Amino acid sequence: MIGMLYGVGVGPGDPELLTVKAFRCLKEADVIAYPKKQRGSKSYAQQIIEAYFSPSEKEMLGLVFPMTKDSSVLREKWKETVQIVWEYLAAGKNVAFVTEGDPFLYSTFIHFMRTMQTNYPDVRIEVIPGISSVNAAAARLQLPLADGDEHVAIIPARDDYEEMKKAIETHDCVVFIKVAKVIPMMLRLLRELDLVQKAAVVTKVTSNEEVIWDIEQLEGVELEYLTLMVVKK
Repeated sequence: MIGMLYGVGVGPGDPELLTVKAFRCLKEADVIAYPKKQRGSKSYAQQIIEAYFSPSEKEMLGLVFPMTKDSSVLREKWKETVQIVWEYLAAGKNVAFVTEGDPFLYSTFIHFMRTMQTNYPDVRIEVIPGISSVNAAAARLQLPLADGDEHVAIIPARDDYEEMKKAIETHDCVVFIKVAKVIPMMLRLLRELDLVQKAAVVTKVTSNEEVIWDIEQLEGVELEYLTLMVVKK
């Protein structure tokens, strides 16, 4: 019998924010698969689950995902990665694929699942939601994202001044993820809209490496990839 594939959200960083269901799934799974960095350093999801599980007690499967925009290379690498997991599933083993945050919110698991469904449609898949960095940031900042009829948006920040401006102008609250690479532009935008005091930036929220930044001191600072900005008008 083909094993079950689980997509498991392990939360934003604090291991205690792993849900009871996610913990039970990881404990019962035969294999825990996790995104693995090519250079050997531990991935974020891996660091979270290592608070509870180690290779000495659980089979751990590190999967390297390509960091390229070449579609032909991506297709081949995704097929290879899915094939590795398929071999475990075909042997009847249940595999839990972990991802930081939630599996269905800007997650590696989304494309992994789609490729698995295309190549091996008989595989049964269950998704266990996790606490996202968006929710965690709101809690840490004590900043309600939306109340009553307010509108909230979650937007990957990109180098498009007018589009980012439009997002702020048309929503009561915007959470910009992946904001590190465009922080100088975002600071200019906040100043133009006179919203510097209405914005907050946090890196690796809830983890032991968390930093809540002073907006006024961000000029020229090189931020970690796992940084987001909340703008609440």
